[in-house]
This record gives sequence, structure tokens and C-alpha cells, in this order.
Amino acid sequence: MAAQRDLDLVLLGATGFVGRLIAEHLAEHAPTGTRIALAGRSRERLDELAASLGPSASGWPLLVVDTTDDEAVGALARRTRVVATTVGPYLKYGLPVVAACAAAGTHYADLTGESLFVRRVLDEHADAALASGARLVHSCGFDSVPSDLSVLLLAEAARADGAGTLEETRLVVRSFSGGISGGTIDSMRTIAMAIASDRSLAKVVMDPYALSPDRAAEPDVKLPPDAVPVRRSGTGAWVGPFVMASYNTRIVRLSNALQDWAYGRTFSYGEELDYGHDMLAPARAIAVNTGLMAAAGGLAFGPTRALLDRVLPAPGSGPDERTRTTGHFTTEVRTRTTSGARYSCTIRAQGDPGYLATSVMFGQSALALALDADRLPQASGVLTPATGIGDVLADRLRGQGFDIDVVRLD
Repeated sequence: MAAQRDLDLVLLGATGFVGRLIAEHLAEHAPTGTRIALAGRSRERLDELAASLGPSASGWPLLVVDTTDDEAVGALARRTRVVATTVGPYLKYGLPVVAACAAAGTHYADLTGESLFVRRVLDEHADAALASGARLVHSCGFDSVPSDLSVLLLAEAARADGAGTLEETRLVVRSFSGGISGGTIDSMRTIAMAIASDRSLAKVVMDPYALSPDRAAEPDVKLPPDAVPVRRSGTGAWVGPFVMASYNTRIVRLSNALQDWAYGRTFSYGEELDYGHDMLAPARAIAVNTGLMAAAGGLAFGPTRALLDRVLPAPGSGPDERTRTTGHFTTEVRTRTTSGARYSCTIRAQGDPGYLATSVMFGQSALALALDADRLPQASGVLTPATGIGDVLADRLRGQGFDIDVVRLD
């Protein structure tokens, strides 16, 4: 990366709903002297945001940038070490930012949960990022940090014990409380519309190894379905589909491939949601599953999409402060290794998973890319949180109150 950069970190999309939360986190937790700038389309909204952040952010530059202006985006990328962007849907607005960072050797972080976007970045910008040394790190929020970090830490624990590589591995969301993102709905809408206009894209979305950099080299392993049936787990709880399983599982499998399949050639990964043990648990699971399928189907067709647009959260909206602060999540990933050893990794955090907790995960990811170069994995190109930031991110999140616990069960 070129040394002549006058900024360490630019937060692009800073005036959006999630962007403001991330800006607040950076203002409170970035080390003194970190050269941070806030970027967005409206100077008026940038001024308003800066005024709300207090003295710690009083000297931060405010940059008016439209992501459709390639020249402006390129100039932005060339003056900073890291661009952290919340501007989505990424399939619509993210590719020019990725291209500029890959060309300039600038590290990049986003919050995408869009497999079609990541696939395009892999196809179109991986070579440029490898040549320039840029780290293009996708999915640095609730999608997909808990999933990706948990599996990395489990593989490291098994390796340290000489217990072999991972085989059957499954994440269960043990608890979850938070609001629904208008941005997430907009991403779902964008993907549905893209598939409707080009049916070949459905194959990418349905492929469990859709994000592999070398699809032909992927192991022939029976994988758990993304939409798991409603059933009792080994703990006696009823479990069913987790809404982000179809994306998170692909990010975790990408991490395995990027590390030359270090998790194992017989590694199998799935995700599900714990609905509890009571009599109503299976009914709740069926209701959620039915609702998810109805929403996905409705967004794929013009007439029903127009109806859903009237009731679903709009882009740029989000839950109120009480919902954000009282929210929480707990994920547990259990694995069995090739030697028969069993491990568990639990991640717990306070704050709405998609907003307050995500602002911490994303803010700390961006700071790690900007400030921890000597501690990061030796990697460049299109990366994941596990392969682009790795243990450094786990350490930073523990410092922010995240409970990350890896134990051997046997």
C-alpha cells in the first residue's frame, strides 16, 4: 500500500441509519490521533452528523462523495488506508467502490449479505486486489462475523490440540432480539429483481459453494440444507431455518477455501435457529419459516413486491433506540473433528444484532484494517472476516464486551 495517505479510515455512507451508529462508535472508541473522515452525498447531513458526535470527532474531515462518480470515488480511495462502506444495496452501489480500492491498494470493509455481489467482486476484482495488496473484506457485521470467527477459532483450537480438522459443524442461534433493517429488505429486493431479470443467477444463489474461488476443487461433502426442517435438536430444543444461513454458510466455506481448505476437506457447515423447548416452539418455527418463504417469493414478482413495499421497512430506516440497546444475541457453533473430538464456540453480545452490535463489529473491523497491519493475516484479495482480519478481530471484540468462549466438550 502506498505510504502517502493523509487518512487512516473513511466511513462512506456515514449519514445512513447504520452509518450514524458506526460513526458514533468510532467517535467513542477510535484511538486518539486516528485520522478518520466521514463521507456521504449530502454536506448538510454530514454537518449535522459531525455536530452530534462531540469533541472527539470535531476535526474529522467531511467528504461529499457520490458512489456513482468514479473519479470522486477513485480520489477518495487513493487518499486513505481503509474505506469502510455502508452504502447498499451493494449490488447496486458497491462495485465502483470495490474497483477503486482494488486499484489503489486500499483496504475495504462492508456489511454485505449479498452473494451475487461477492461473486461479482471475486470474478472482476480479485486479481487487481491481489496485485495491489488490497484487502477486500466482506460481511463485517452480524452477517457474517459470529459465524466466520467461531469456525476459525474452533479450527485453531483443534489444531493446537492435535485433534484433526473439522467435520460436521453447526451454528445455532440460541437467542436473538432486535429489529428488522430496511437496508436488509432492500438487499433482498435487489437480489430478487436481479434473478427475475436473469434466471441464470438463481444457480449462483442456490449453489452451496457459490463463493468458492475454485469451485471444481471443492470437496464432495454432503451438506446440511440451508432451510433445515423444523425438528428437535440434541438438546431437546426445536430448531428451524435461520434467515441468514444461506449467506453465512457460503462465507464460512469461502474462508475454508481461501485457507487451502484448512478447516478440512470433509468440513460440513450449517446454521439454524433455536425456538425453545415449550409446546409452542414448533408452531413458532413453522410460522417463521412460512413467513420467510412468503417474503422471498413475494419480492421476486412485481405485483406482490409492490404490495410488500408498502408494509416492509424502507431503506434508511431502523429500530428505535430502546430496541437497539435492549437487543442481544447468542450464537453457539459446535463441531466434531476427524479424531472424534468435540468443541464449542459461543459468542454473546448486548445490543441489537443488526444495528448496535453490528456497529461494534464493523467499527472494530475497520480499525483493525487501518491500525493493526503488523498483526493481521498475511493476505490480500477478496477476503472474509476470518481470512482478512482473523484473531485480531476476536481480540478487539472481547475488548468491547463481547463474550467469546471456546471449549473442548469431551
